[in-house]
Amino acid sequence: MKKIGLFLLGSLLLTACENDSKMQFDILIKNANIVDTGSGNIIEGQHIGIKKDTIARIAPYDAAENWMGTQTVDAKDKYVIPGLWDMHVHFGGGDTLITENKNLLPLYIANGVTTVRDCAADISPEVLKWKEQVGMGTLLGPSILTAGPKLEGKNSIWPGDLEIEDEPELLRALDSLDKLQVDFVKITDNALDPQLFLKSIKEATKRGYKTSGHIPFELTINEASEAGQRTVEHMGYMLKAGSSQEAEIIDRFKKGGIDRETAQIQLDQTFDRDAAIAKYRKLADNGTAVVPTFIGSKIISYLEQDDHLSDPELKYLGPGLIKTYDWRIERANKATQEEIEARHDRYRKTVDLLPLVRESGMDIIAGTDAGFLNSYIYPGFALHDELQIFVDGGLTPLQALQTSVINGPKYFDLLDYYGSVEEGKVADLLILERNPIKDIGATKTIHTLIKKTKVYNKGQLNQLLEEMAQMYR
Repeated sequence: MKKIGLFLLGSLLLTACENDSKMQFDILIKNANIVDTGSGNIIEGQHIGIKKDTIARIAPYDAAENWMGTQTVDAKDKYVIPGLWDMHVHFGGGDTLITENKNLLPLYIANGVTTVRDCAADISPEVLKWKEQVGMGTLLGPSILTAGPKLEGKNSIWPGDLEIEDEPELLRALDSLDKLQVDFVKITDNALDPQLFLKSIKEATKRGYKTSGHIPFELTINEASEAGQRTVEHMGYMLKAGSSQEAEIIDRFKKGGIDRETAQIQLDQTFDRDAAIAKYRKLADNGTAVVPTFIGSKIISYLEQDDHLSDPELKYLGPGLIKTYDWRIERANKATQEEIEARHDRYRKTVDLLPLVRESGMDIIAGTDAGFLNSYIYPGFALHDELQIFVDGGLTPLQALQTSVINGPKYFDLLDYYGSVEEGKVADLLILERNPIKDIGATKTIHTLIKKTKVYNKGQLNQLLEEMAQMYR
């Protein structure tokens, strides 16, 4: 796969000193309860020694009582987990909103999100600068893994896309992404020819990129997966895939026998649990995961019940970004009562798929769609809401946590460095007041965050939020 570039800094493997009792660390976490993110077990009373940006040593407190730290954090009765990953965010809205987008970065940190996957927009050159600056430690924010501009067809409705309509244009577009040194490739379906969509996945894969995106209605989800698509963005596509007659209905649509609305109704009516599980297992075998992005669907689906105009999180956003919310809100507010009931039903059906997807062996990856355009999905805050929806939808708190801290880095083949609190792993860490294995809501109870050799206590994280609020008053 493509190199992650400046994403990984510092020494990743450190040699233990001969005498553990006299070890000196840059950061020392004392008396911590470590959450084993694989098993859910709690390893109590541990000292965690950090050198540069890497966990150098872990030992029980009684074996490490003489360890010293330049900075020391008392984590008695607290719980340590890896920093959270939000695997679907957006920065965009044009050059006039660059500053407002940059100001979102501290919001992620204040909420314990230490890594984000930027799924494309129209200010990619700036995002790439922020990625480098965060990696160097000169800008406060989460580590950024970015697609740069995404691939689309001609006259795409989305700003900033690389628009292509034939293979030579595809190759030139990928060449441009190579020059930008993006971390993955995103491909969507608004205007892109279905066959060129599949070709785009294959060509990007040949170049060593992981791919993500939407899926053209004319294709089955398995066709995209077999071409090499590695994440399906949004759970709605999994509902379509659960039809026992997906291929036949899509074939009738392509031949002009039915229109799209009729095809969609038929797909929904022919959902079958056994057919869904069988297809999902094929996706799992191919290494295709899903990023559900439930929180945005929930907000729009129930907008008639909560207009979100009194949300306290609005004070952290600039007026320009808030204005980009209008297009979705205006469309949702025009819905008839029948359409409102239909969107409620569709939201519930997609959430109900969670246990089936989990049973199939597919990876579920946490992502929110936070950023411009996507109404009231607040950067940083939204990830906690997404994890809660996962639990409400049938996952255990441990399984929900894994969608972020394990499945996020797994997508990028980075589990050697992230995903658990172990020696040799990058020290992006959260110290929580409560146990997230008992209650996923505990991910909000941040006592301390450690990122890029820096320690932020609860007071400092709250101060970040206050500074953001003051900026727009």
